[in-house]
Amino acid sequence: MSFTQTQSFVRFLVLLCFSLTITISSGATTISVNQPLSGDYTIISEGEQFELGFFKPGNSANYYIGIWYKKIKSNPPTIVWVANRETPISDRFRSELKIIDGNLVLLNESKSHIWSTNVTTSSTTSKSATAVILDDGNLVLRDSGSNSVEPAVWQSFDHPTHTWLPGAKFGYDNRTKKNQVLTSWRSKDDPGVGLFSFELQPSSNEYVIKWNGSHQYWTSGAWNGKTFDLIPEMRLNYIYNFSYHMNENESYFTYSVYNPSIISRNIMDVSGQLQQLTWLEATNEWNLFWSQPRKQCEVYALCGSFGICRQSGLPFCNCLTGFNPRSESEWNQSGFSSGCVRKTDSQCWRNTEKQDFLKIRVKNLPPNNSVAVGSAGECRTTCMNDYSCNAYSFVGTQCLVWDGDLLNLSEDDGSGNTIYIKVASKDLPHPKKSNLITAGVIAGLVGGAVLVLGLILVLFYVKKRVSVGKTEMVGSLVAFAYKDIKTATKNFSDKLGGGGFGSVFKGVLHDSSVVAVKKLESISQGEKQFRSEVSTMGIIQHVHLVRLRGFCAEGNNKLLVYDYMEKGSLDTYLFCGKQVLNWETRYQIALGIARGLVYLHDKCRDCIIHCDIKPDNILLDANFQPKIADFGLAKLVGRDFSRVLTTTRGSMGYLAPEWISGVAVTAKADVYSYGMMLFELVHGKRNVMHCEDSSSTFYPGLVSNILMKGGDILSLLDSRLNREACVEQVTKIFKVACWCIQDEEERRPTMSLVERILEGVSDVNMPPIPQIVNLFVENTGEVVFFTDSPSNECSLAQSNSWGDDPQLKSSSS
Repeated sequence: MSFTQTQSFVRFLVLLCFSLTITISSGATTISVNQPLSGDYTIISEGEQFELGFFKPGNSANYYIGIWYKKIKSNPPTIVWVANRETPISDRFRSELKIIDGNLVLLNESKSHIWSTNVTTSSTTSKSATAVILDDGNLVLRDSGSNSVEPAVWQSFDHPTHTWLPGAKFGYDNRTKKNQVLTSWRSKDDPGVGLFSFELQPSSNEYVIKWNGSHQYWTSGAWNGKTFDLIPEMRLNYIYNFSYHMNENESYFTYSVYNPSIISRNIMDVSGQLQQLTWLEATNEWNLFWSQPRKQCEVYALCGSFGICRQSGLPFCNCLTGFNPRSESEWNQSGFSSGCVRKTDSQCWRNTEKQDFLKIRVKNLPPNNSVAVGSAGECRTTCMNDYSCNAYSFVGTQCLVWDGDLLNLSEDDGSGNTIYIKVASKDLPHPKKSNLITAGVIAGLVGGAVLVLGLILVLFYVKKRVSVGKTEMVGSLVAFAYKDIKTATKNFSDKLGGGGFGSVFKGVLHDSSVVAVKKLESISQGEKQFRSEVSTMGIIQHVHLVRLRGFCAEGNNKLLVYDYMEKGSLDTYLFCGKQVLNWETRYQIALGIARGLVYLHDKCRDCIIHCDIKPDNILLDANFQPKIADFGLAKLVGRDFSRVLTTTRGSMGYLAPEWISGVAVTAKADVYSYGMMLFELVHGKRNVMHCEDSSSTFYPGLVSNILMKGGDILSLLDSRLNREACVEQVTKIFKVACWCIQDEEERRPTMSLVERILEGVSDVNMPPIPQIVNLFVENTGEVVFFTDSPSNECSLAQSNSWGDDPQLKSSSS
């Protein structure tokens, strides 16, 4: 062999050996004394579930040693454990993770020890120790000469960072008197120890979340043997199995996932919420199973000093007027804990700047106040003259002042307190602008008064024209005489349906047009107020609303006259075996109802909340276009509306939780009802199905289960459709429905967003499992959705029909 050939052969061998070394290092499963980890090399668990190596979070310039999911292709990788949280490195190629004296040690670029497992080992162990990552995500350090079944010398499961993985113990060590603690990252770019922590209280066997290691703002409630009292989501026990263990050495909780194919984790999030997340392979995203506290603004000091939390807005945190974020970059990454600083430094107040007070209402007054003596005026003066005073509040007869930073400010929910915050005058709204605004308001009020006076004169003239017993026009509506209504309905003989608010009758007017007449009950309004409300309803017209043609108001007789809908109500097609609606028709019905609700919520002069959305109140015209009936009844019926609604057959299953709890109802109550109705539109049955063995099945629970685990979506379809439907559209409707029935109304979408999603303009993410699903799983016997059996329900509808008339229960509330 020539010299040149020999050289080439040697080069080939060197390259071959080098490539083999890289392959071994990249696919290694252990770190040993002679095999450290550096640069882009990683170790992988035997089943390729988890990987350990250097990583760089977000836009950070620093590197850390961490563990992440190997099989999950998320971007960025999902980190479950970090070694050197407080001591990052800048050069991963000159840094090493290696075994030194039996410990796993991280050396930075200058070869300084910046992290170690720090365990005491024997001389024998120090020479043979290895580190391996297991398929459950646990990094273990063990003596390679010992049996791998024996306890590890050290393991990462004993030292969690922000994630609690299935199979890991999480509790209290009686020997060391130490808790295991999950602590949030500082921000999405910084895995350093954040302000929020999660730990076990061994004395009461309950978990708590704390701010800054001291202030407790949430508790799980006591363990009852199956779940924690204040986490009802845990009742959905077909996914997770939680268990509690206690002995003389330790007390701890652990959990597992029944289906090993489901990937799940608990994290202490930067938002200050404990979150249970599940990976959805179909969409490559993490699905939020539950979070605690449920409301973001219940997290203590979420927005930092001089920041205020608004539960109804995004982002949740904003700086008070006169303040700016302390760190713009952190706030842009939704890391609000650094808080806000004054636009004008308080050092300038002594001589150069005038001061004033910003008045705001907050849910709870901030902590760490002191008490001063004096009236409200003296309280203000005391704070104004005290250089160190940042705010004051006068509560009852007590003057409260704050010298330090103001924490935990949350926007008033209607029952809060007023606080006055000292701010440089120049940082408050300019007085000249305020004067201009005031002048504009006054001018507007004067002009409005003139306009109102003119309208009063017009209404007075119109009223003079209307007399009892005559049919007249009132605006766009016809004010029918009662005798004419009796004639049109053949003395109310052709009943179409009935409900809590009255009965519906078919009628034919003099011009041969067919109408539906609703004879109202439970109306306590006088004629004047009734006419006023009805005239407002008369100007509300939309292609997906049943048109109100007129009314009658004579004495105790209050009636509404609507266009007659030839095809009847939606419920008779879904539940009573009438003509089968194909999938395209159902999808267009869902979209049409959404458009009608958007009009009521957003396009009218005042937001109109329907309050009783259900298939019974959706009518269909000759072309099966949906029309929403009974809008505006809430104002007509008045204070009795809630009582009638919650005792009416068939309404309870569609009512949002806030109806029953007595909380003020918003448009999001309609969103909830719409979501419940969507499930039935797809399934063709009521949401609660009664089985022969007296048990019940909750259809939204089946939907949530298949959405989360994956499965045959079309198996949930109305069997009469023979699986003839667009899978993408069915999935989209199910996701929308699950978002609509979230327990907290802030989580529900607006109807305008629902409309855009169904139109294909906006996308919809995977929703969390609705709490109503958990409630039903816990106790089906206490959840009342429909009091009649399906057969009885349909027989009632048929008995109320008029001959072969297809309109059944046209507007039965």
